[in-house]
Amino acid sequence: MRSFLVFFIFFNSILFAQKQKKDAKGVDSVSYYIELSNFNIKTNNYKFSLAFSQKAIDYAESTKNIKAQAYAHYTLGAIYFELKKYDDAIETYYKSVALYNTLTPSSEQAFCYYQLGLCFMEKDDYSLAENYFNKAKIIYTSIKIPDAIELLNLQKGIVYKAKGQYKSAIPIFDQIIAKPDAQDVFRTKAEALYQIGNIEIDNNRGNLALNYLNRAYTLNAKNKNIDQKAKILLSLSRVYEKLLDINKAHSFLKQHIQLKDSIAHLNTEKLGSEDYVQFKESERLKTIELMDKENKEQQKANKVAKLISILAIALISILSLLSLSLYKNNIIRNQSNLLLKEKNNELLLAKEKAEKASKARSEFLSTVSHELRTPLNAINGITHLLLEENPRESQMNYLTSLKFSGNYLLTFINEILEINRIESSAIEVETISFNLKLLLVNIQHSLKELASINNNAFTIEIDPAIPDFLLGDPTKLSQIFLNLINNALKFTKNGEVKVILQANEINEEFTSIHFKVLDTGIGIPEEKIDAVFDSFSQGSIEINRKYGGTGLGLTIVKKLIDILGGKIKLESKVGKGSSFSFDLSFKIAEEKMVLENPTDFDDSILNEKKVLLIEDNKINQMITKKMVENKGMVCEVIDNGEDAIEAVKNNTYDLVLMDVHLPGINGTIATQTIRTFDKKTKIIALTAISLNENREMLLSYGMNDVITKPFDPMEFYRIITKNLSKNT
Repeated sequence: MRSFLVFFIFFNSILFAQKQKKDAKGVDSVSYYIELSNFNIKTNNYKFSLAFSQKAIDYAESTKNIKAQAYAHYTLGAIYFELKKYDDAIETYYKSVALYNTLTPSSEQAFCYYQLGLCFMEKDDYSLAENYFNKAKIIYTSIKIPDAIELLNLQKGIVYKAKGQYKSAIPIFDQIIAKPDAQDVFRTKAEALYQIGNIEIDNNRGNLALNYLNRAYTLNAKNKNIDQKAKILLSLSRVYEKLLDINKAHSFLKQHIQLKDSIAHLNTEKLGSEDYVQFKESERLKTIELMDKENKEQQKANKVAKLISILAIALISILSLLSLSLYKNNIIRNQSNLLLKEKNNELLLAKEKAEKASKARSEFLSTVSHELRTPLNAINGITHLLLEENPRESQMNYLTSLKFSGNYLLTFINEILEINRIESSAIEVETISFNLKLLLVNIQHSLKELASINNNAFTIEIDPAIPDFLLGDPTKLSQIFLNLINNALKFTKNGEVKVILQANEINEEFTSIHFKVLDTGIGIPEEKIDAVFDSFSQGSIEINRKYGGTGLGLTIVKKLIDILGGKIKLESKVGKGSSFSFDLSFKIAEEKMVLENPTDFDDSILNEKKVLLIEDNKINQMITKKMVENKGMVCEVIDNGEDAIEAVKNNTYDLVLMDVHLPGINGTIATQTIRTFDKKTKIIALTAISLNENREMLLSYGMNDVITKPFDPMEFYRIITKNLSKNT
């Protein structure tokens, strides 16, 4: 049992009742890490709880959010207190209080002072404890939280009792005892009765002490606080010893010792000493790193100060020697100022060059990958059209190879763009409801053909305790599994690939899941294990030549798992296979969301539908028009945005396919103009999405959906069918 933590969670619910509500799309990273930390406390995973609290602090410091920094330190201090690391708790609470003191008084600030008081009580420093309780009371009084003030009164009574000031302590305890019984006051009343019982013991009034302690024992049974129960049992033993009832004294003392042993056992299970030492060592290293950084900045400042001092001394010397040459001195001073301005301008130019250089790589890769999509759309589109026209058997091999090469090049471009997006911080974590089991089954179906090519058995084992619906980012989770499973199937032949999901911990709100992807493939040499997660790395040139691939898949996997709050582990033996594993935590979804089946659509409704295609590239015009007409639709082609607006204004269409990049006004502005007079006609964007484009941005202009170039024929027809079905 974690008695203090239960009380902490209860008290926290009072203090944060008026906290700002979370956004519907998710929470900021500080709150997210702290929720994960609290979840791991509930499951006794204090090692992970400390790690997530430190992540919250690091993130808050990186964003320079004072309130978030204070909240994160306050949470870490509570964990130290629970682990009975009172010196570390005091140091951390001091940091939190210092930050809160720069903000408006709040319940969090008051609670930090309260916790500091508890820490000093545990260290028997009652003067400091009383000082911090008084500070907490002042804040609680100003923000009107009466329940917290009553709790502070209890602690002040305990301080008075510890100092021997019984006349000041007893009225406080009597006031608490006089309150009517209720679930939320059982613990405080039991504590007040216990304290008065001990005062009566000190005053040698055994029968009165016994009365108070028995009442405390009865109330303790209702709040089930084992630390409090252990104290009451010890005091009962003392009373019976003074009353010369040795048997009862021995009985209560024995119960006390057994309970203290169980508490000690639980405390040792919370966090191993080695884990705690490792965590404090990591904190120490971070502190050293920060001090090194500050020292370097100080050294730099000292150099500047030294330079200024030298210049000042030189100037004073010149003024002293040439006091009569004021005009000449003014000229020298003006020249010095001009030199400083020139140097300052040089520094500004150097800063701008550094910023441009940092962006050059990402912009170049984004531009190249974006521009390659247009000709690649032509290659894939013409290949698809030729394959649909029943080519001769001798041509089939060429077309199949061409299709494979086009898809391979598209995968390479997509992976480069994905790496670029992650490294440029243009990627965000979604928090939506999704069906984890259905997601994995769909991935299994999509990779069934790849598994059969190498004659591999591909299975999925899911712990039935894992809930069906979770809150998380299914898109990034799909990317992780597609890359891992693709690699496993590619490097395994006549073997087995297995995906295993096991529930680590689960409660009403959260679940922690252990993911593992196993294969019996070629394996990875031990000296190459650390390098496989580097960009463009595949272990060796021979493996790249034999199996192909970009070497970016595992890099993407590692970065995505880091973003989701996990850490990937790899175990492998050459010739026996590999095992990739990681742990992620999810909130359990309350509302179940039905996912679309991407292969479930009826394209018969496309027949005779009138489609307007706006596309300036002649080859893409031919390909897209042919794909549309192959399903029985009637297609009209326009190559610019101005004429497209007039065509929609003067004609009726079932669907408009709008290229985003057009001569003159682009597709987004054309769509925005059309929506001023036509709200109903479905408009679908055709685009090779770059780093700075996204689906939400395009939909904000009034487009109903987005089709990405190069087109996947099945996805192309599915999106058109879905939108025309809505019209019907």
